[in-house]
Amino acid sequence: MSSEIGASHTLDGFPAAAVEFVNVMQRNRERIAKDAGLSASELRALFRVAAAVSVTPKELAAYLDMTTAAITFISRSLVERDLLHRVDHPNDRRSLYLELTPVAHQMMLDIHRDFVALLEAATSELEFADVDGFSTSLRSVARSMVIHSTRSEHATPHEALRASTAGRATHL
Repeated sequence: MSSEIGASHTLDGFPAAAVEFVNVMQRNRERIAKDAGLSASELRALFRVAAAVSVTPKELAAYLDMTTAAITFISRSLVERDLLHRVDHPNDRRSLYLELTPVAHQMMLDIHRDFVALLEAATSELEFADVDGFSTSLRSVARSMVIHSTRSEHATPHEALRASTAGRATHL
């Protein structure tokens, strides 16, 4: 057997910490969906509508990178469960808007309340200034990743990110 076939591919340092954080967030989102009796795609759709307040199926499909047929299936399911309702488009009789129902608004309030409580518990031993600084850094890294990911074919890893072995190694 070639050594490449059995090789483990892991990261360490900041990249490992970032992947660990993203994986924990993903597992939390999966738990939320399961607890609500929703698929991951249905929950993502609800989060998008909750943030945008009112979206067309076409806008939702573009945001979720899905076909309009998939969005029709998802939105029909969410309408049947009284989580979304359809609102006539004021300027286009062929189109409509998707909006949260009161049941879904309460669901989003509960999810956000629970998430804030989770993060407060997870950061309870940190000073406010540390959490505030981490928030600023996390936003900055996220925004920078959006910019840099669009030109990823030209990017090379920074040695400062790869060199540290202090953190736990993890995979992407």
